[in-house]
Amino acid sequence: MSFNDGSQLDPSQVEDRRGGGGGLGRGPLIGGGVGGALLVLALTLLGVNPGLLGDLTGGSGQSGTATGPASVGTGQCRTGADAAQRLDCRIVGTVNSVNAFWAGYLPSQGVRYTRPKAVVFSGQTSTACGPATTAVGPFYCSGDVTAYFDPGFFDELVTRFGSSGGPLAQEYVVAHEFGHHVQDLVGTLGYAQKDPQGPESGSVRVELQADCLAGMWAHYASTIDDPSTGKPYLQPITQKDVQDALSAAASVGDDRIQKSATGRADPESYTHGTSQQRQTWFMRGFSGGDLKQCNTLTGRV
Repeated sequence: MSFNDGSQLDPSQVEDRRGGGGGLGRGPLIGGGVGGALLVLALTLLGVNPGLLGDLTGGSGQSGTATGPASVGTGQCRTGADAAQRLDCRIVGTVNSVNAFWAGYLPSQGVRYTRPKAVVFSGQTSTACGPATTAVGPFYCSGDVTAYFDPGFFDELVTRFGSSGGPLAQEYVVAHEFGHHVQDLVGTLGYAQKDPQGPESGSVRVELQADCLAGMWAHYASTIDDPSTGKPYLQPITQKDVQDALSAAASVGDDRIQKSATGRADPESYTHGTSQQRQTWFMRGFSGGDLKQCNTLTGRV
């Protein structure tokens, strides 16, 4: 899903730490994204040395050239045209759009939306949930109410995890992590810590709900107006956009990642859901655009 060239981005909603750092702290790391942390956990639970992760994820901890030069920084992300040309600017634009959507939608559900922080980093950074690296993948830290993104992960999503790529594949990742913040606000995020693994676990249910919430954003994305212009941030979604998002969701399913890493899947160690489940719940949110359709906490998932 491409940004309209004339839309105006607000880079103040994203902190660019590439080349910088941050304060150490403690707290639960939630939704260790849609990729890297899941692979670390899967390898550990299956008795595989997590040191193998360097071979599976490239191990460089460096962002690819598609991110745009770190020396320029996200502060220079000003328009939709920038988001079309630079991945880091696309992250900024998606953050803007997702914030605008939930700020408008959640009050109708009796919930006040407060913006989380968003951080772009390269290689490694410090968070209230402890140190993070590229290998951890995107994640939301409830300790500092911040979503973290190393643009290098988006290269891994294609080259290592087999996603088809495309703008909505990348935007889905951002919307998923912000979905964890929405869960923090509505009170469902804690289920992941109470029941951390298994095919019907609280962790799987929380991750699938975040996929559904990402789908909800995609449902409305082309109607969310840039407040400075009164026109939508994003162009209408296409079938190819949907397929790109579904490809990204499938590429980070527990079963697919575990089979890629070890040759087999172990449902009792699932933390995020299967490829099919992740696609199904993204589509449920996308098709319905209704928070009530995203109840993954009861019944079968």
